[in-house]
Amino acid sequence: MTSKTTEGDPQGLANLLAQADLTVEGQLSGASNATLLCWVDDRRNDDPLSDEPIRCVYKPKRGERPLWDFPTGTLGRREVATYLLAELIGWGSIPVTVWREDGPFGPGMCQAWIEANSTRPAVDVVTPREVPEGWRVVLEAQTYDGQDVVLAHEDSEELQRIAVLDIITNNADRKGGHVLRTPLGNPQGIDHGLAFHVEPKLRTVLWGWAGEPLDPAILRDLKALVSILEDRPQHSTEFGHYISESEYSALLGRITHLHDTGRFPDPGPEHPALPWPPM
Repeated sequence: MTSKTTEGDPQGLANLLAQADLTVEGQLSGASNATLLCWVDDRRNDDPLSDEPIRCVYKPKRGERPLWDFPTGTLGRREVATYLLAELIGWGSIPVTVWREDGPFGPGMCQAWIEANSTRPAVDVVTPREVPEGWRVVLEAQTYDGQDVVLAHEDSEELQRIAVLDIITNNADRKGGHVLRTPLGNPQGIDHGLAFHVEPKLRTVLWGWAGEPLDPAILRDLKALVSILEDRPQHSTEFGHYISESEYSALLGRITHLHDTGRFPDPGPEHPALPWPPM
């Protein structure tokens, strides 16, 4: 849900998420880390009955579970860095995401809530006969009772951008449930805490374009992104609040490499290509 006071105004929504009071509604079950659903107190709205209430997801730093391969307490910051990168490239592939120091349970990440359209998933596990026309099949498998199923995703420009964003951020956990379709119909990516590692860790369900050429428009955007990041040192400082210097250098290297190869990568043998569970 979004308020009319923030519709079409991502910066206004970002300011609101970073500064407004949050009221915790509940905890989202099934998440690996503390993930709280909150109401945002929009005191700018003179007529609250005329607008939809604003909700957000708040992930406090203190609720992160320690991991062996990512520094403790950095996952929320990585989510903010991913959003900043998506905005810098101009794709709008991620809900507005900010870092705030004064959440109800301390510092943490705050992200605009998406009222997802669950009747039209962008990624799904279905039987071979149920694969929608034009979708890309990623994996064929069998259930425990012997039923044939496939993991597949839609073939759209918007989803391709999310896949490319995963590649350049080195996303280690792109599950199917981490792609939501907004009420307007476009897919958006969420849950980017396991990103920006300096070692190759790409694990994603979006392998449907593996080995194929990148769209020319995506190549142009990648070239422009490299120029922006290299020519404007303030971006290094801005990202420095959320990822390390070595992670920022690795990011530049991945963007340049993907642009130069001009193709979606194939899964590599050095680590699992799919997250578990994939959905």
